[in-house]
Amino acid sequence: MIKQVVGVIPARLASMRLPRKALRPLCGRPMVEWVYRHAARFPGFFMLLVATDSAEIKDFCEAAVIPVMMTSSHHSSGTDRIHEVMTRLAPEVGEEAIYVNIQGDEPMVSASHIELLAKPFDDSRTQVSTLKVAIVEAAAQDPSNVKVVTAPDGRALYFSRAPIPYNRELPPARHYFKHLGLYAYSSRALDAFHRLPPSPLELTEKLEQLRFLENGIPITVMQTSLDTIGVDTEEDVARVEEHLRRG
Repeated sequence: MIKQVVGVIPARLASMRLPRKALRPLCGRPMVEWVYRHAARFPGFFMLLVATDSAEIKDFCEAAVIPVMMTSSHHSSGTDRIHEVMTRLAPEVGEEAIYVNIQGDEPMVSASHIELLAKPFDDSRTQVSTLKVAIVEAAAQDPSNVKVVTAPDGRALYFSRAPIPYNRELPPARHYFKHLGLYAYSSRALDAFHRLPPSPLELTEKLEQLRFLENGIPITVMQTSLDTIGVDTEEDVARVEEHLRRG
């Protein structure tokens, strides 16, 4: 059976670190538009839409001819918002669809990122996929860069804001990998995440993907050479605008 691939961009205005960032202009266009236009270059989507609880974001998307769905304002995470989208789209796309979480603060997302996320689902056993990119040790020390370690077969072993693995003996230098906040889920895994309570490690690290690992749901990690800048601060805005100006 060919699985339908549904891309969802969760977007809200009530961001703690950078208020109203979904509509924050980047080189003259709101961030959510950059995310949508870049993600839309992936040719394999059955459907791509923005999911929001903001009437202002909805109005902008409709004016920009960007598909949008209004969702509940009570979701605690973007993943839960995507779960609502899944329940509403299930009659149309079926229960075997793959849902790609394209976070609304990732304007540097590319078609190649999404292609890598979708590839592991050629194997029907895959439940969740995500991405990693190699970084230098100095970047690994930054807690805003989430790190991941994986098994030889690509399964995630752990995610942390700390530099992992710990380099006990120097030299040689270890390899560090930054986790990119893009995911793809089977419908079954997305439903499990929504039903499970937040897990202890998830609450400690403030990393929701640990809920999957703590409950025995494997995450396949694909490596990319294309880093992204998730926008959380004014400094991030400046860096992304410089990237966009360079084309």
